Amino acid sequence: MNAAEGTNYYFRKAARIMDVGERIETLLATPLREVKVQVSIELDSGEIRTFLGFRIQHDNSRGPMKGGLRFHPSLDQDEAVALASLMTWKTAVVNLPFGGAKGGITCDPSTMSLREIERLTRKFVDQIQDVIGPTRDIPAPDVNTNPQVMAWIMDQYSKYHGHSPAVVTGKPLDLYGSKGREAATGRGILYTCREILRDVGIPVKGTRFAVQGFGNVGSHSARLVHEDGGRLVAVSDVHGGVRNASGLDVAGLFEHVKRSGTVKGFGGGTPCTNEEVLCADCEVLIPAAMGNVLTKHVAPEVRARIIVEGANGPTDPEADEILEKRGVLVVPDILANAGGVTVSYFEWVQNMQHLTWDEERVNAELERTMKEAYERIATVSRTRKIPLRTAAFIVAIGRVGKATVLRGI
Repeated sequence: MNAAEGTNYYFRKAARIMDVGERIETLLATPLREVKVQVSIELDSGEIRTFLGFRIQHDNSRGPMKGGLRFHPSLDQDEAVALASLMTWKTAVVNLPFGGAKGGITCDPSTMSLREIERLTRKFVDQIQDVIGPTRDIPAPDVNTNPQVMAWIMDQYSKYHGHSPAVVTGKPLDLYGSKGREAATGRGILYTCREILRDVGIPVKGTRFAVQGFGNVGSHSARLVHEDGGRLVAVSDVHGGVRNASGLDVAGLFEHVKRSGTVKGFGGGTPCTNEEVLCADCEVLIPAAMGNVLTKHVAPEVRARIIVEGANGPTDPEADEILEKRGVLVVPDILANAGGVTVSYFEWVQNMQHLTWDEERVNAELERTMKEAYERIATVSRTRKIPLRTAAFIVAIGRVGKATVLRGI
């Protein structure tokens, strides 16, 4: 099952419980616009190369569309459509006045110079500048993009439309970014972990966590749950992992990653694979890397009691059913990793109002938003006796569907 099919499976499962009808299902599932462009640049070698770029705009019934841009060799239109749909439901779950979008460029930044990436980014903006904007569609960082890339996008867009800091979020602090944005997704995961652990009667302090993926989301999640008293027993990145049943030296781990650029080789535990991290003996598993890592082959071996999805789409539908039957609680991505888009919203608000919030306010507003979203979804889950994922989609579909009908079809 590919990314789009997986997303639609979860959507249709919830929509049919709600009995919205086939026509409304089709209306809500179909993207508003799919943009595909060819982006040609001159490489440092003098070679001309053409890349494919995408911007999928899924829904704008609740406000401007919002979603990341990723630069990755595996990105295709199908994946972008699935991720754009997830953004629609994610923004609705945390009740932000946004719709969903996603996109990026099919490329491998690890093989490109910084100047080549800048040229590619600016040329991509040239191709899509007429369909994005502060009140239309607001991109953000995603896989292999960062505040510097957002700065280039803002600058290039502003050449066409005048000074427009609100066209993207996730910008550098010196260029109208928001305090707290870098750690926002990981911090939102921490707040979600607190809520789900409180519901099952387990304190964060002493609870064993395993984190697959050590990029922005995974590293901040690991650091923050450790600071909250959690015990990190396994962690991995694309190169490999390490585990220690007694708990990893988190400070030492971060020093090692800073020096070497990878988790692999850290001496504070036993080397392990990414799959072994997914099956680590722990209470909470945080898959924070790429999608579809929890498959029907891996799900029976998962030992965690709770899964908090830091990545987008880490659990495929077959695995989800297995985990549900085994009694594993899964906090879905459209809730668990919504901290990033929530603080992106705060950044957009600050830009639109020409204001700056302090980090304490950002984090307090983020905690309030995540707690309210979790409580709403947990209530629907308990009342209807359905999994948290289905409850999250029901809440999101209800909000998007109501907005769509009120605006007029």
